Amino acid sequence: MIGKIAGRIDYRAEDHVLIDVRGVGYLVYVSDRTMASLPGSGEAVALYTELLVREDNLQLFGFTTLVEKEWHRLLTSVQGIGAKASMSILSTLGPDGVSRAIALGDWNAVKAAKGLGPKTAQRVVNELKDKAASVMALSGQVGAASVDAMPDDVIEPAAPAAPVAPPAPTGNAAAQSEALSALTNLGYAPGEAASAVAQALGNDPSLDTSGLIRAALKLLAPKG
Repeated sequence: MIGKIAGRIDYRAEDHVLIDVRGVGYLVYVSDRTMASLPGSGEAVALYTELLVREDNLQLFGFTTLVEKEWHRLLTSVQGIGAKASMSILSTLGPDGVSRAIALGDWNAVKAAKGLGPKTAQRVVNELKDKAASVMALSGQVGAASVDAMPDDVIEPAAPAAPVAPPAPTGNAAAQSEALSALTNLGYAPGEAASAVAQALGNDPSLDTSGLIRAALKLLAPKG
């Protein structure tokens, strides 16, 4: 399984790029947002990848972050959501937008993706809402795919590499992750905690960890 590719862009098409890796061209399909973020032809690039295996076809899908890749994996686990629909959702909302929409139960935001009907959008939100917290926390722990010193390598180590500590999360990503952890430790369900954190961040994106926890707790407080 190819989990990450680093090489040079040979050409760009509407929904895919050809990445040259030491003379071997890999056709990689990407979302509109990812395409917009990629460099031009001849430039070095690195993408996390997911391989779709069908009886008559093999397709690689590329992602700039592990969070985007994880949402693609989760979205395609929902009945009625194939790779094309998943890429449409990620193109419309981006990985952070998907996290927020699903955490808040905002199926209308998901429905805005091309080709999705209301029933399918509701199914996506209902099936994935409890998983939003873990993906939102992941966004504070991992960064974008990077091009190493040898950009023409396929990065798929044959043996496990020595563990490397992930970079410390910064800014709102750190606050988001820490707030989710604190709320789940207080006994709130992951989906409930993620929804409150997403709403609090939407109300005030500048909140630090303590402010985010306080705001989320106010939202979670019984209304009466």
